[in-house]
Amino acid sequence: MTRNLSVSAAVFAAVFCSACASGTDTPKAPESRWIPAPAAVPASPAPLPPPADMAPARPANRTISLFEAIDLALKNSPVTRQSWLLTQSAAADAGSRRSAFYPAVEADFSAVRQRQSSQGGAVTSLSTTYAPSASLTWLLLDLGGRGADVEEAKLRLWAADFMHNATMNDLMLGVAQAYYLYQGARALLVAQEASLEQARENYAAAEARHSAGVATIADVLQARTVLSQQKLAYDQVSGQIQTLRGQLATALGAPVDLPVDAAELPADVHENASVASVDRLIAEAGRARPDLAAARARAQAAHAHVASARSAGLPSLTAAAFGGRSYYDFRGETVPYTINYSHGLFLRVPLFTGFKTEYETRSAAAQARAADAGAESYSQQVVFQVWNSYFGVQTAAQQVRASKDLLASARESAEVARGRYREGVGSILDLLTAESALANALAQDVRSRAGFLLAVAQLAHDTGTADAALVPVPSRKEAP
Repeated sequence: MTRNLSVSAAVFAAVFCSACASGTDTPKAPESRWIPAPAAVPASPAPLPPPADMAPARPANRTISLFEAIDLALKNSPVTRQSWLLTQSAAADAGSRRSAFYPAVEADFSAVRQRQSSQGGAVTSLSTTYAPSASLTWLLLDLGGRGADVEEAKLRLWAADFMHNATMNDLMLGVAQAYYLYQGARALLVAQEASLEQARENYAAAEARHSAGVATIADVLQARTVLSQQKLAYDQVSGQIQTLRGQLATALGAPVDLPVDAAELPADVHENASVASVDRLIAEAGRARPDLAAARARAQAAHAHVASARSAGLPSLTAAAFGGRSYYDFRGETVPYTINYSHGLFLRVPLFTGFKTEYETRSAAAQARAADAGAESYSQQVVFQVWNSYFGVQTAAQQVRASKDLLASARESAEVARGRYREGVGSILDLLTAESALANALAQDVRSRAGFLLAVAQLAHDTGTADAALVPVPSRKEAP
């Protein structure tokens, strides 16, 4: 016995010490970090497998369109899956609120075995009672409480649905941004490669002229410096491409090493296409922005909650019915059963609850007004976002047009400088200056085209027309 107690004490001490060593319930001091116990650290879930049609086992990179990229992201992203599940929860809550209009029926069964002893145990009686029963309760009248609860749940369901649409718009914008940035980086790499190749040709020409005695060593050094600068710029863009490629894969909800590739950046981005007026776009955003509609739905739900809180202090009428049968078994003999039933109406009239209903109604009314103010503030933010995006598109279009003119003049200037240098009438400094201007013009042209596409995507998102402007995504009833 003593040995067992000792073993138990040792085990208890070991468990206690391990718990103390593994972590504490709270940090020891304000400047200390909390050290969690191993059991408090949640395990990482198993990663989802990549899409079947984009398996990493494929040896070659696969080029995907923006439509395909957005479609894959909508299917794979845990963000849209989370927002969809929240809509299912809100729908179930709305169904739960509607159940208050139906009667509640309950079936019960009890079995009691009782033993009684008297006269010091000389007389003992043993009895068993079986009692099945059923009851019905139905709230007939509550002066608007149930209706307000159902209306509030319905509006919150709509708010969850709108937020799911807003989440989809945000995801589509994120994919479009990652896609266009990757497109722009690849196009910029092509431009940098052309500038690097031209720098090599200039360096070779300077060396040839120096070997022929018609150029100084300074020309060679300057050409080699520019070649090194172009090589550095090329390496920087090449490294940036890998980062943006991983960003695109992450936006698709896929592993970063998934071999995906984007189409080439279009040479014509239609920067001269007509755009609706800013006032019309603001009005469109007021109708189409799902996040704004969700804020307004939440405000309406808060007003419905006021009626629900107020109904707690109003009279209510309930119907109730009960029926049951009790069987008795006394010393093995069954005595006749008894039948019990009742039904009636119950009127509840709250007279005084310590002002609880009044205060809860005031609180609900204040929250409703706060929700109205929040929706109004969000509406103002939407107006500013559309305003900012609209002029962002206008500025981006002007930059595309200016970049085209700059690129044309820079190419012409570089051609003239090359010809003059080959003829021996131009200096290496003039040639390198013209080539540097051409390289900058090529990069600016790429950035302006990618920037215009990004601005259009942002405007489509801010006006709530991402489906029509970015890609026509079909509606789906199943989980994303």
